[in-house]
Amino acid sequence: MATQQGHQAEDATKKQRTFLGYLALMGPAFVVGAWQFGPGNLTTAVQAGSRYDYTLVWVIAVSTILMIFFTDMSVRLGIATPTSLITSIKEHLGRPLGVLAGLGVFGITLMFSVGNAVGSGLGLSLVFGGSPVLWTVVCTAAVALVLAFRNVYGIVEKALLVIVALMAVAFVASAVVAQPDWYRALEGAIPSLPAGSEILVVALVGTNFSINAAFYTSYGVKEHKRTRADYRDITLVDTIPGIVAPGIMTALVILVAASVLGQTGGEATSIGALASIFEPLAGPVGSMLFALGLSGAAFSSMIANATAGGTMLSDAMGRGAKAGSPAARIVTGVILAFGLIITLSFQSSPVGLIVIAQSLTVLIAPLLGVLLIVMSNKTAVMGELRNKWWQNFFAVVGLITIVASSLRLITLLIG
Repeated sequence: MATQQGHQAEDATKKQRTFLGYLALMGPAFVVGAWQFGPGNLTTAVQAGSRYDYTLVWVIAVSTILMIFFTDMSVRLGIATPTSLITSIKEHLGRPLGVLAGLGVFGITLMFSVGNAVGSGLGLSLVFGGSPVLWTVVCTAAVALVLAFRNVYGIVEKALLVIVALMAVAFVASAVVAQPDWYRALEGAIPSLPAGSEILVVALVGTNFSINAAFYTSYGVKEHKRTRADYRDITLVDTIPGIVAPGIMTALVILVAASVLGQTGGEATSIGALASIFEPLAGPVGSMLFALGLSGAAFSSMIANATAGGTMLSDAMGRGAKAGSPAARIVTGVILAFGLIITLSFQSSPVGLIVIAQSLTVLIAPLLGVLLIVMSNKTAVMGELRNKWWQNFFAVVGLITIVASSLRLITLLIG
């Protein structure tokens, strides 16, 4: 009887949902998308388009599909588990694994913080002029101020939704101006591996198929106290669009880089170079559009990255699973400071530093992928939200992809 009443209440909730109610479900996956779509993502996408034309678009398509499945697993875990994801891992799989997961994510956020710091300074200097290093300091201070508010997650989520929307406008406009060859872009969706592209493919996978970002989605779902009745709607209005949006923007960056290179004959191996090469084609407005997109990507990714790293390490240490907990705030500050210090110390080759940092993330991601799959298949934890066979199929494909990327990266670094 109680179960029947529960299902009736769930049905009533679904029927009564208004347009604003659907909009209210948006958030967690867009935070994840903003995290993965950072300067490192842009840098690798620019290099992919300028060096290999349209041939690596398929990496983005495959990564986006796999990312949706891993984010969906995290959403279901956030709904089904009574506690946070890392706490649940400690309870069901042992404390060492939970602590290791938290430390692993913290390590990834440290690596991402370097790309975010470099990209923020570069993007703002392209928009406003002045020293990129100075703008890196300013942007880091601004992010620290945002994260000092009481309701950290709520503020972060709203800010990132706005920034993602603005970035989408900037990059769609850039693509319209650049006028890429859409037929060749479609051909690029067919998998191929140009000679010498291996490390770049690994970097693209590391930034677009970001298991650590997917892992964090469950925390956003917990912050909103989502229920099983919300799951289908969350998938339609948050999970899929929140992950597809950065995938489309990344693909557009590749197309813009390939198109601009083809029309101007210049080489755009960095974001700054692409913005400057863009100018003869579209004038200062085109260059400014791209620089604004970069600035938004850097700022949004810096906020989400520091928040996620702080929250999950705090949870792993048993100090609270909320972004506003004292321990999470301290770790967040450490992540921001690390990115700033490394950026100030290695100014000679920031682009190379970004690519290496993003590539190294795939060394930690396999552990997080295994934990998501194992937890999503536990009937005692998930109930009816447990993985179906087809979800497990894509999960295994994703895990094989990330493990293969890790092994290839190790071989390339050793060789």
